Amino acid sequence: MRFSAGRTWLGMGWSPCAKLIRGGSFLAVLALFATCAQAVVVRGHVTDALGRPVPGALMRLVQDHKVVAMDYADSKGAFEIRYAEAGRFTLVGSAGGYLPAVGTEIYGGATDVVKRDVVLSANTVKQDITVSATGIPTPLPQLTSPVSVIPADAFSLQPDLIDAMRQEPGVFMVQTGQMGGETSLFLRGGSSTANLVMMDGTPADDIGGTFDFGTVSSAALSNVTVVRGPDSAMYGTDAGAGVVTLSTPKGTTAEPLLDYEGDAGNLWTYRNQVALSGVLQGLDYYTAFSRIDTSNALPLDEYHNETDAANIGYNFAGNTQLRFTLHNADSVQGVPGAWDFQGVAQSNRQADQDLYSSMTVENWYKGKWHNLVRYDIARKREQEKEFAAGGTFLANDPGAYGPGIAGPGNVGNVVTIRGANGYTATGQVQLYTGNNYDQDSNLDEVYYQTDYNFSPHMIGLFGFRYDDERGSFNDYDPSFDYVEHESLQRPNYEYNLQFQGEFWHRLFYSAGGAVVKNHLFGIAGTPRIGLTYVPVRPGRGLFHGTRLRANVATGVQEPTLAVQFESLYTQLLEAGDTTDIALYHITPQGAEDSRTYDVGVDQNIFGEKLVLKVGYYHNMFNNQLEGVDAQALDQYFHLNINPNVGLSEAYMNSLAYSAQGAEVALIWQPQPHFLFRAGYTYLDARVLQSFSSDAVAALQGTPTENPNLPGIAIGALSPLVGARPFRRAPNFGYFSVEYTHRRLIFSLDGAAASRSDDSTFLQNEDLNGGNTLLLPNRNLDFGYVKLDMNMNYQLKRGFFYFAQFDNLLNDQHIGPIGYPALPLTFRTGLELRLGGKQ
Repeated sequence: MRFSAGRTWLGMGWSPCAKLIRGGSFLAVLALFATCAQAVVVRGHVTDALGRPVPGALMRLVQDHKVVAMDYADSKGAFEIRYAEAGRFTLVGSAGGYLPAVGTEIYGGATDVVKRDVVLSANTVKQDITVSATGIPTPLPQLTSPVSVIPADAFSLQPDLIDAMRQEPGVFMVQTGQMGGETSLFLRGGSSTANLVMMDGTPADDIGGTFDFGTVSSAALSNVTVVRGPDSAMYGTDAGAGVVTLSTPKGTTAEPLLDYEGDAGNLWTYRNQVALSGVLQGLDYYTAFSRIDTSNALPLDEYHNETDAANIGYNFAGNTQLRFTLHNADSVQGVPGAWDFQGVAQSNRQADQDLYSSMTVENWYKGKWHNLVRYDIARKREQEKEFAAGGTFLANDPGAYGPGIAGPGNVGNVVTIRGANGYTATGQVQLYTGNNYDQDSNLDEVYYQTDYNFSPHMIGLFGFRYDDERGSFNDYDPSFDYVEHESLQRPNYEYNLQFQGEFWHRLFYSAGGAVVKNHLFGIAGTPRIGLTYVPVRPGRGLFHGTRLRANVATGVQEPTLAVQFESLYTQLLEAGDTTDIALYHITPQGAEDSRTYDVGVDQNIFGEKLVLKVGYYHNMFNNQLEGVDAQALDQYFHLNINPNVGLSEAYMNSLAYSAQGAEVALIWQPQPHFLFRAGYTYLDARVLQSFSSDAVAALQGTPTENPNLPGIAIGALSPLVGARPFRRAPNFGYFSVEYTHRRLIFSLDGAAASRSDDSTFLQNEDLNGGNTLLLPNRNLDFGYVKLDMNMNYQLKRGFFYFAQFDNLLNDQHIGPIGYPALPLTFRTGLELRLGGKQ
C-alpha cells in the first residue's frame, strides 16, 4: 500500500494530521495546522551502500520499543516522518533484500526538523559508516582509501587492543615485554611514530607521534578505526603512515543501563569494569571505570591499569548538539629489562598518566550545512624510577679485567643469546643504571570544520586547526649527580580543504589537501586524491560485485621531543656555537615526508557471502630523522664543527626508505551463524639512504662486527643501507572463525608473522666493553603463531559467562629478541546487565 504526501502513520493507525483531514470540518482544518506546527519532522534519504536510492523502503520511528510513526521512501529514496510529541527516537529502515538498518539515537523537540539519511546494506555483513578518512560520514564502499573498522565485540574480552588490531591487513604490532609492555604500531612498513592516534577526535600521541598501545585498555571503547596510508591532507602533522581513531560509547537506552564485568585468571590476573549509560530527553550519558592487575610471568614485572571515561551529550534542538568526552588512564608497570639478554630482572618502575578530553558543539542546518567547533586537551606524563640496578656488582677496579679495562659495575647472568637466524652469542651484559626520568607532553587544540552538501556530486569541507604543543624532559642520574632539563613549545596551524562526491552511484571521488604551518619546520603542503569505481554492482550472482579503488596521498611528520633535543641545531645553540650555525646555515629539523600509491579491488565471489579484497601499496618515507656522528657530518655534509662543542652525534633529515607490498583479505559468511575472516600482508621494505654511524662504517669498509663473527657487517643501532628496517616482518597475517548459536558465541583467532630484522642493541656492552653480544641483523627476530580462543554464553537475560584463552601454543617469541612473551594465559568471568530498556 502506498501513500502520498499525507501518508505518515501513527502506530498502526493514521497520524493526527491525517485523521483531522478526514474530519473535513473548518475546526478540523484549524486543528490540523496547530497539530502539524507542533510536530517533530524527521526527513532524509534511504540508499544502499553505493548511494543508490531504495524506493519503497519502510522507515519507522521507534520510541520505548514501540513504532510511533512510519513512512515509505518514494522513488528517489526520500522519506518524511512526523510525530506530535518531542522525545528521543530510533530510526529503523528495512527493505526486501537488505539487512535492517538501526540508526543512531535522535532527539527532536516539538518544532524540530531533523535530517537523517539511512544506508541499507545488502551484505550479510553490516556496512560501517566512518568519518575518519575524510571528516564526512561516508559508507566504507564509497571511500577511496583503505579503512578498517574494528567493533567493540572484537576486543571486549581482551584487556587491550593489541590482538584485535593484529586481525587487520597491513597492521603489525610489536610488544616489547608482556602485558603493559611498550607496544608500537608499524603500519604498512612505516615508522612507529608515523601514525596519528586520536581519542574521540583529540590527538592522543606524544609530540612527534610516539604512542604506546600497551597501556590502552579495551574498556570504554565502542570501536577502533584504522586508515591505512598517509592522511595529513585531513589531519595535518603525524599522519605520515596512517590514522587510528578510538571512540568512546554513547548512552542509548531510555532506562539507565548498568553493565558490570569481572574476571580472573592465572598469573594473578583479575579485571573489574563497570559502566553506566542511558538517555533522558535531550541528554545522553555514558560513564565507565575499569581496572586490571597482573603479575606477568617475569619477576618484578607487575602491571596495573585504571581507566575511567565519560561521554555526555545534550541536544538543544534536533540539529544542535553539545558533547563532552573524557578518557583518563593511569598505569604502573615493572620494567625488568631484556630478560633473555640479562638472565635477571632489574627493579625499575614506569608510570603513565594519560588524559584526553574534548568539548564539541555541532549544528546541522537544513540537512546540508554542518558546522563543528571542538576544543581538545591532552595531558600525558611518564616517569621511570630505578630502585635497584639488579644483577651482580663487579668492582670498578682498573686493570682487574685486563690492561686498561675498568670494571663494568652491575652485570647480568651468563646467558646464551639465540637469534632466529641461527647465530648465538654467550656472555654477560652490562646493566645500565640511573634510569630516573620524567617527561610530559601536553596539547591544547581548537578545531573548526564546516562542510556543505551542494549536491550528491559534491560535498565541500573546510577545516582550521590550531595546536599549542608543550613538552619537557627531566633526567636524573644519582650515580653521577647528573641532572638534565629540556622543555619546548610549538604553536602550529593547519588549513585543509576537501571535496568528495559521486556520479551514477558507481564513481566516487575524494580530493583535497592541507597547508601546515609548523613552529619547527615551517610550511608544508599535503595533497591527496582518490577514486573508487564500481563496474559491477553487488548482487546475488557469481562474481556479481566488483569495486576498484586508487589513492595517492602524502604525509608530513614533526620530530619527537627527544629528537629535537638531540638535533644538530639544538646542540650547537645550547653550546653557544652560533658561528657554525651561521657558517653552515644550520636550521631546525625539517619535516619528515611520506607518499603512497595505493590500488585495490574488492571482488564478490559468491554473492556477498564470499568477498575477496586485494590491494597493492607503494610507500616512500623521505627526509626521515636519524642520528649522524661527528665524522659523518664532516665527511658527507662538510660540516667541520668546532671540536670544543663536544658533539658526538646529532639528528638530521638524512634517512630514506621505501615500503611496498600487497594485502589480501577474505570474508566468508555462508550462514548467518558462521563467519570466517583471513588476511595476509607482504611487505618489501628497504633502507635507501642512511648516514648513521653504522651505515657510514659499512660504506667505509670498517663496519661494526662481532669479533667472534668476522666479516659480517652489523647495524648495531640502526639498519644498514639495502637492509630491511628493524621489526617489520616481511610476511604476516591473521584468521578468525566465529560461530554463534542462540545463546553461545565462540571464536578462534590466530595471528602469524615471519622472521624480521632487528638488533640486540648491545654495542660495547659485554663484560669487557666489546661487541661480542651483537648478532647479525637479518632475520634476527623469530616468527610466531599466536592462537587465542574465547566463548560467551548467555545464562539468562542480562547474565553472561565468558572465558578467554590466549597464546594456546605457548609461543614465547611473539615479541622482539630479548623479550619473552606471555605464556598460555586464561581468564574467566561474568557479565551482568541491569536495566537498559530501549
